[in-house]
Amino acid sequence: MNLTYLIIGGIGFLFFAGIRIVRPTHRGLIERLGKYARFANPGFHWIMPVIENLYLVETTEQMVDAEPQEIITNDNLNARVDAQVYFKVKPDELSVKSSIYNVSNYRYQIVNLARTTLRNIIGTMTLKSANSERGRINADLHAILTKETGEWGLEIVRTELKEIDPPKDVQDTMNKVVKAENEKIAAIDYATAAETAADGQKRSEIKKAEGVKQAKILEAEGEAQAIKLVNEAANQYFIGNAQLLKRLETMENSLKNNTKYVVPANAELVNVIGEAAGVLPLNR
Repeated sequence: MNLTYLIIGGIGFLFFAGIRIVRPTHRGLIERLGKYARFANPGFHWIMPVIENLYLVETTEQMVDAEPQEIITNDNLNARVDAQVYFKVKPDELSVKSSIYNVSNYRYQIVNLARTTLRNIIGTMTLKSANSERGRINADLHAILTKETGEWGLEIVRTELKEIDPPKDVQDTMNKVVKAENEKIAAIDYATAAETAADGQKRSEIKKAEGVKQAKILEAEGEAQAIKLVNEAANQYFIGNAQLLKRLETMENSLKNNTKYVVPANAELVNVIGEAAGVLPLNR
């Protein structure tokens, strides 16, 4: 009876000891006595303890930092360069096997490959071009890593250049250049605005002068037209009465100038004014 319990207990222990659960974010490789036996998808699996081993491989997207390094650019400047590489192991059986059997510690290998590739790319560029062509550096780094890791069962998702920092003295000089350029642009913008304002003021004065000129022209034309009408009326209604017309004009001007007239006590004011103007007096 005791032996039976021992056998049942031993079988139960072996069963529970061999239980393995694979999460959806992982895939597994089961080896038996050091040889690949089968592929483990997410879910429940049982392996024979001692005889079989399960090796889990993460298949979600991962990131490694290429670590900052000093790179000498083509114009002999030391640039501090850092980059990040995003990758993942493909979830199919062949890719998972390749990530384990075709490369030793693929994370470490990716870091060193990225550092070497960055030195090769940036070493052929000037510091200025390296800063202005980050997209090109990322694209070249991604293409080379994809090619070199093709047998590792990996997918290089993207690469990102974090920083390209020049030496401090060079950085200070570059900042001064940028500041001077910004000041130059600001000065040009200010001069352009001032010129535009002056041009607007000039156009305004021209318009104003043209308006005054046009008003004077219209006023002169009006006076000329009035004179013309007076002349036409004189020619039409006062032909042969030039002397009478002249006396009327003289009388009008005298009245405008506040000329004083002495009126006799027994005379009518209307007749005095009429006589001065050459008009027959009224009978009382």
